[in-house]
Amino acid sequence: MPLRGRAAPPGDKSISHRALLLGTLAVGETVIDGLLESDDVMGTAAALRALGAGISREETKSGEPQSPDIRYRVNGVGLGGLHEPSKVLHMGNSGTGARLLMGVLATHPVTSVLAGDSSLNERPMARVTEPLRRMGAEIQARDGERLPATVRGAAEPVPIAHTLAVASAQVKSALLLAGLNAPGQTSVTEPMPSRDHTERMLRHFGVTVDVEQEKGGVQTVTLTGYPEISAAQVSVPGDPSSAAFPAVAAVIVPGSEVVLEGVCVNPLRMGLYETLGEMGADIAIENQRDSCGEPVADIVVRAAEGGLRGIEVPPGRASYMIDEYPVLAVAAAFAKGTTVLRGLAELRVKESDRLAAMARGLAACSITVKEGKDMLTIEGQGGKTPPAGGATIDAGLDHRIAMAFLVFGMAAKNPVTIGEGDVIATSFPGFSGLMNGLGTAITETEETS
Repeated sequence: MPLRGRAAPPGDKSISHRALLLGTLAVGETVIDGLLESDDVMGTAAALRALGAGISREETKSGEPQSPDIRYRVNGVGLGGLHEPSKVLHMGNSGTGARLLMGVLATHPVTSVLAGDSSLNERPMARVTEPLRRMGAEIQARDGERLPATVRGAAEPVPIAHTLAVASAQVKSALLLAGLNAPGQTSVTEPMPSRDHTERMLRHFGVTVDVEQEKGGVQTVTLTGYPEISAAQVSVPGDPSSAAFPAVAAVIVPGSEVVLEGVCVNPLRMGLYETLGEMGADIAIENQRDSCGEPVADIVVRAAEGGLRGIEVPPGRASYMIDEYPVLAVAAAFAKGTTVLRGLAELRVKESDRLAAMARGLAACSITVKEGKDMLTIEGQGGKTPPAGGATIDAGLDHRIAMAFLVFGMAAKNPVTIGEGDVIATSFPGFSGLMNGLGTAITETEETS
């Protein structure tokens, strides 16, 4: 059955985390419309309340399509004003929340303990902890630099210039946030640009951030410490990573046409849509506008006429769509020919080993797939007969794996069942309702199919 209609994806997760964090470090009241009310973001809000921020939720008529009746107010403590928490800061499954908050805590003279769920506690944090120690923070973590970790913020922080071996928005952002409460200039050099939501949000709150482009795609981001951070009004646009799931569903289900409203179309987040276009999808960007320094638009997605075709995706695109590879792999399974995905080593240290999880799941759905150290090769089964599907997938507490294989089931010959479907609330509360409103048939029990 074709997907039809209009839908507003939930607020962007990356922007939601950053709005709460900077609202806490600002002086005055920050008002946030469209905040993503996912488990991850609510975990960040709870941690910031424990650190002294006043964060309240109210029902209103904001006019925002993502969350038209909900508004959050953040009464900030000001830069340097965090309180020492009386309890463990539990970040759930959120690597973004944990790493960014660790950056903030590193240059505030308070002692905190950060912990996560069983998945987050196994994710390595060394790329963040090591440079933060150079800034003066004392961080005691488990073997392998894993959570739980005790962070004793530096009483006299030291600014640093740090070069990343691999582009990472989370590491870059943690260091820039730490640099806010350090003297002098903190700079981060990346081999290629990663998501720039932190830089954009800092500017929205009145902080000066300089970006210097160098040869070969290298860039250096520099922040001067002790700025005045002014409270701001924030309208969070729709999350392009969440929009990816209905977008791919529309592309692979014949006859579909959906409009995804109010989505952030930041160029550093559009890798999936660019790739789908190269595979033959019909995607249009309409009604472009600006919100809090972020470009926003409606994305029109139609089923690929004649089907998708397999391609080789450039490895340099990984930083633009690292979270979208699971659902891109699903699109590749429905394409004609071979799709090669390279440069995916980062996927091995996400909420799960996503490379291995996708390879296992695709094989269970009768797709021929080859897994390499940092790559996947997928033999698509595009044509008159859709892929078999029919598998039960263990998502491994990974929300994007769960949603990706639900999308697979929407176009497969046989339904796909997901264990632990409630993990989807980590990033996309209301996923089933949104998809079913477009014409899919997801049923929820103890398992989601």
